[in-house]
Amino acid sequence: MSSRKLGKLELLSPAANADTAIQAILHGADAVYIGPPSHGARKSAANSIEDIERVVDFAHQYRARVYATVNTIVYDNEIKGVESLCRDLYHAGVDALIVQDMGILRMNIPPIALHASTQCDIRTPEKALFLQEVGFSQLVLARELTLREIREIAEAVSIPIETFIHGALCVSYSGRCQASYALTGRSANRGECCQVCRFPFTLKDSAGNVLARDKYLLSLKDFNATPQLEQLIEAGVSSFKIEGRLKETGYVKNITAHYNKELNRIVRENSGKYERSSMGEVELKFTPQPEKSFNRGFSNYFLGSRRPANLASLLTPKSLGEEIKRPEELNNGDGISFFDKKGQYQGVNVNRVDNGRIIPARPVEIPKKGKIYRTSDIKWEGVMKGTTATRKIGVAISLDARGVTIRAGKQLMARVELGLKGEKALRPMDYRSLFEKLGNTPYVLKEFSSAIDSSVFYRASEMTALRRHLIETLERGAKASYPYDYRRKENPEAGYPYSHLDYRDNVANRLAREFYLSHGVESLEPAAETSGKMSPGQTLMTTRHCILRELGLCYKEMCHKEKGNPRKLDFPLYLEYEGGRFLLDFDCSRCEMNVKKS
Repeated sequence: MSSRKLGKLELLSPAANADTAIQAILHGADAVYIGPPSHGARKSAANSIEDIERVVDFAHQYRARVYATVNTIVYDNEIKGVESLCRDLYHAGVDALIVQDMGILRMNIPPIALHASTQCDIRTPEKALFLQEVGFSQLVLARELTLREIREIAEAVSIPIETFIHGALCVSYSGRCQASYALTGRSANRGECCQVCRFPFTLKDSAGNVLARDKYLLSLKDFNATPQLEQLIEAGVSSFKIEGRLKETGYVKNITAHYNKELNRIVRENSGKYERSSMGEVELKFTPQPEKSFNRGFSNYFLGSRRPANLASLLTPKSLGEEIKRPEELNNGDGISFFDKKGQYQGVNVNRVDNGRIIPARPVEIPKKGKIYRTSDIKWEGVMKGTTATRKIGVAISLDARGVTIRAGKQLMARVELGLKGEKALRPMDYRSLFEKLGNTPYVLKEFSSAIDSSVFYRASEMTALRRHLIETLERGAKASYPYDYRRKENPEAGYPYSHLDYRDNVANRLAREFYLSHGVESLEPAAETSGKMSPGQTLMTTRHCILRELGLCYKEMCHKEKGNPRKLDFPLYLEYEGGRFLLDFDCSRCEMNVKKS
């Protein structure tokens, strides 16, 4: 296990909007991340300050946190606006800002905690340590890391480590992809990615030979780290992030509930070793099933191996859903998908199932013995649209002759003096029943004790008013004692690990430039988005996903397996798409692939 001391375990869920954020918390999230009105890396998932404040008020009842994604690059003419945005988020009660642009560290903003976004491309202990030194409170690591690499980073720092555990994968190192900008002028670093990696490509060598035709060679399967959760904890991870700020609410409910269940199991099986970072027990009205939510098939990416195979969803970038073993599993109206005889992805709705035969809503030919996937389960979706979870904080109430005390876990306590004159009861009083009625609050009575003689009578109306006063006092105390994190001090002597920055390091404003130069960077190029048109030969993506390895053409692996001469390729190779092509460059010493502007 990592020698670094672990904090409490945090399940971090995405939210496209306030309602989804609230559902994420009800289904077990310890924190949510949500886009503000501007400068979030998903431009179409922006939210008003008022809606974010509504999320904060709800989340903080459970000691759950709210992080705002101010994680695009910032232009010089936007600095004042971003400063104002950060102030608004601070006053709304947001717990931290997730940021990419180092210029934010030089802005005039309140002392709100800062988390380093995955767009910061944190892959080494040196970079992680630098970011800790300049004031970040939490680090979101690059998705491509192995368990060993995660452990090495965690051992180098003392602040919480956050990793992705589920959802869609960017094929490029995050924050270092200029493909969308080069093709369309829409920058991923500005929240406007056109998802080039989901295009179909034809792979050709320099002689024009086709190595793969119309395949989704850069479209990765979705991430699912369920089997590796405990290993991630042992490696030093304390925050577990679900991707999906563009996903609908049913997806967030299901996936959050799944990982909440898994983390609770780990906590339970390691009694006293771990605990969750928020309060409240979740009661579900369904069984979580990750395969029922949008997915392109699953992989654990590089967690288990530096050279994994079968990472890409080569035949479609669309959701596969769950594989159906028997037609009887289907419902009338379900959506299914399959691959036809030509290997083309087909989708259709089910009209009905008749004696083991699927009757589709339109004429299609489903290959015999071919795999069938359910992409839409009409019964499941009906369940997910309803109330699917409650979350309650267990409280202990004790009543004595002078007053009543309420405790919520180890963190919260309130006391109200009785101030009532009792009378002799005609029958023994059941005080517990009067305090069980906690109604529309996040609390549920778990323990009750009374030191009052049951022969003493208090009017029910008086006790009801007392109960309300007790809960209001607890809630006021909870708000007043909420444990905010704050911006950490920047060490001006911290040296950036590299002396030169290029266009992929996203220096887009004068404050970011000033920041890097003050920390020892000797030369830097402006971000691609501020320098104008990109030139042929410039790298648009760098990825650990290798097309040669995916297609069984990796020279190292072929030589090892065949102990002979592998198939010779005429380099360079090209990825052709409708309207253009990319040049591929393979850095076998690093086991990385560069996608370049042709």
